[in-house]
Amino acid sequence: MKKEIQHLSSYRNFQIDVLRLDLIHPFYGGNKYFKLKYNVQKADGKTITTFGGAHSNHIYSTAAFCHEQKLKCVGVIRGEEAMIENSPTLQFSKHQGMHLHFVSREIYRTKTEQELLNDLKKEFGDFYLIPEGGNNDEGIKGCMEILDEVPFYDYMFCACGTSCTYSGILASSKKEQKIIGISVLKGENQLINDVNANATKFNFEKIKAYSSGKIDHSTILNEFHFGGYAKHTQELLNFKKEFEKDNNIPLDYVYTSKLFCRLRPHK
Repeated sequence: MKKEIQHLSSYRNFQIDVLRLDLIHPFYGGNKYFKLKYNVQKADGKTITTFGGAHSNHIYSTAAFCHEQKLKCVGVIRGEEAMIENSPTLQFSKHQGMHLHFVSREIYRTKTEQELLNDLKKEFGDFYLIPEGGNNDEGIKGCMEILDEVPFYDYMFCACGTSCTYSGILASSKKEQKIIGISVLKGENQLINDVNANATKFNFEKIKAYSSGKIDHSTILNEFHFGGYAKHTQELLNFKKEFEKDNNIPLDYVYTSKLFCRLRPHK
């Protein structure tokens, strides 16, 4: 798999290259291919069931991936069916053949509990479960391949919403590299705990809490969440617009805008 690397001409004080995983595939680029790859293999032809909201990139990518692999899939969606009218994500996923199963927010909060999973099996039969966002061991295993054939870099930055992509990159990195996660969450403790829960299984050192400006081999920074997950300010939207104009790289305001805003040169 060819991975394109693009140099940022607008960051003149130091060299920053961007790994353009978004160019891998129009429907499941970015980290989605890596999160889905081994999950779909492990499903071994079973119906795939997963969870997400009306604007979930994971739902979108899973629907497209399963369509291409000729697999049945079910998306358990948080909210009302009427949301389809205002959700290109759900419209696309339905068009790709995903069965959309809507549940209340209260029920959705029980997505990891066996009672809900049993109810889903009664309705849809046996299935292979991919957690919300593809965040499981198979997802981490896939994300360990992100750095394959990528040149050595002293510092690597990754936007973090769950521990999956960051854990995979950390597990496959070299000890002399600095792997820095930019948290898009309002509180970073849970993210650090989730990463550390993967440390023994995937053979990497546990991350330490960030303090005193010290960058260790693994570090998560939390000051650029802009209010929390999927939250944004006018400052962030202005930055996104300016960055895209200068670099011809599309950003989203949930993850990548916050990452590059953290890296921008200080004026």
